[in-house]
Amino acid sequence: MHIIPVASGKGGVGKSLLSANLAIALGEAGKKVLLADLDLGASNLHLVLGLQAPRTGIGTWLTGSSDFNVIIHQTSWTNVFFIPGDSEIPGMTTLKAVQKKSLIRHLTAFDADYLILDLGAGTHPGILDFFLLSPQGIIVTAPSVTATLNAYLFLKNTVFRLMYASFPKGSKAYQTLEKLKNDSTSLQRMYIPRILEEVAKADPANARIFAEKSALFHPRLVMNMIDDPKDADKALKIRRSCKEYLNLDLEHLGVIYRDSVQDTALASRLPVIVYKPQSMIAQAVYRIADKIIQSETDANPDFGVMTEESFQSAEMEAAIDFDAKMNYVEELIGSGALSTGELAETIKSQQYEISVLRKENLLLKQKITKAIQHGFNL
Repeated sequence: MHIIPVASGKGGVGKSLLSANLAIALGEAGKKVLLADLDLGASNLHLVLGLQAPRTGIGTWLTGSSDFNVIIHQTSWTNVFFIPGDSEIPGMTTLKAVQKKSLIRHLTAFDADYLILDLGAGTHPGILDFFLLSPQGIIVTAPSVTATLNAYLFLKNTVFRLMYASFPKGSKAYQTLEKLKNDSTSLQRMYIPRILEEVAKADPANARIFAEKSALFHPRLVMNMIDDPKDADKALKIRRSCKEYLNLDLEHLGVIYRDSVQDTALASRLPVIVYKPQSMIAQAVYRIADKIIQSETDANPDFGVMTEESFQSAEMEAAIDFDAKMNYVEELIGSGALSTGELAETIKSQQYEISVLRKENLLLKQKITKAIQHGFNL
C-alpha cells in the first residue's frame, strides 16, 4: 500500500479538491484507493465527492458507536472507497496517542493500492505525525504570500517533528535540542543545518540516525489556484528556502490553474474530474496521478536529478496550460458563448482578488517589520 498524506499550511488552498479528484483519477487507472477524511475539525470531503453527509465515520468509530468496517463506504466511482471524518462530535479535532495508533493500524490493514489521507490544515502534532507516515506526502499551496509562507512553515514543523521522533528522551541529542529550545535564541529561529551541527557534537550516533531518516524524506508540492505562469515561480522560492534552511529538497508534482468550473461542479454535487474531465483542473489532476503511478516503477531514483526535472516539468506545464486557457477564452468569445460583458465581470473579480492579496502582503510585511524591530530592541 502506498500512503499519500495530503496537507496544507493553511485552509482554502484546494487540499480536499486534490485529495478527492486524485483518488478518482487513480481509481480510473485501475488502482484500488481508500480515501480518508482526517480533517476531523472540519470534515467536508464528502461534499467534494458529491456524497450526502454519511451517518457513520471516524467520529462514530472513535466513540464506539460503529465498527470500523461499517465506516468504509464504497463510492460510485470506480475502485474508490471512502472513510468520512466527523465534525459534529465534540473533541474530534485532536486524537489521543492510543486512538491515533489504532486508526493508523485499521487504515493500513485495508487491502488497497493507495491510501489517501486528507489532513486538516495547520501544524498540530497529530497532523504532522500522519504526514510523516509517508516519505512523499503532498503539500498543497497557492501563490499568495500567506499560503506559500504557511507551506514552508508546515514543512519546517514537520522536520522538527521528525527530529524529535529520532532522538530518544534522555539521549544527549534530545537534551541538546531541549537546551537550544530553552536558550534565549528560539529553536524555531535556528536553521536545521546549524542545529544538526550542535547535535552531532553531543551525540554523533543519534545525529546520524536523523540524517538517514531525513535523507529519505522527500515531500511533494502541488501549486494550486495559479492565474499566470509566473505564479509557478513561487514554488521555486519554497524549494530554495527548504534547501537552505531545512536541508530538505522537494519534488514538484505540478500546477493547477484557478477555474470556476470547480464551483459549478461542487454545486452540481459532482467531482470536477467527473463533471468536466477535459477541464484544466481535471487534466492537471490526471497528470499528477500519472506521475504518482510512474514513481512506483522508479526503484532507486536519483532524487537530485528527479526533483530538478520535476520543477522544470512543472514550469513547462504552467506555460502550456496558460496558452490553452487563453485559446479557450478566445474561442468562447468568438463563438458568442462568452460575452464581452461576462469577460469584463471576470476581470473585475480577478482584480478584486488581486487587491485582497496585496492587502495580505502589506499586512504581512508590517508584521515582519515589527518583529525585526522587536528583535533589535531585545
